Amino acid sequence: MPELKRLHAEHSPAVLAFELANRAYFAASISDRGDDFFDQFTARYSALLAEQESGLCAFHVLLAEDGSVLGRFNLVDIEREEHSAELGYRVARHAAGRGLATATVLTLCRLAASQYGLRTLRAATSHENTASQKVLTKAGFVPVGPAGPADLGGKTGTWYQRDVIQQP
Repeated sequence: MPELKRLHAEHSPAVLAFELANRAYFAASISDRGDDFFDQFTARYSALLAEQESGLCAFHVLLAEDGSVLGRFNLVDIEREEHSAELGYRVARHAAGRGLATATVLTLCRLAASQYGLRTLRAATSHENTASQKVLTKAGFVPVGPAGPADLGGKTGTWYQRDVIQQP
């Protein structure tokens, strides 16, 4: 059974392997991270952990039983005063189409409310990324307006939003 874990330093090798193995797959629907991302991975990973420690973001990995990364699920640009954040995610090609993304997004919605005190999540997806649109819709997100090239690495699309409620 896959498990969602908060990103830690020891996940670094598995995250790098995940990103490398799925680079072409991801680039088909979202902007490629570029060679610099991989050339400077260790420094960038350390910066992510520092950003998470500051409370601006909350990064998670979906781990298979063998410790490999099946997906990354992140809350970024956390706004404490507005109790909101942006949701971003990516799932490995071999794990796609099995409902893992939807189930994990729903789990992260619960965590957003219970652990991070958030009330609203937003996510942007390109018009071409129908798989992500389906995940967001199944997870209770609704379209709220256009997303421009600055939001989507040069692509156009739609912003989705969902209110999250803390469970008693």
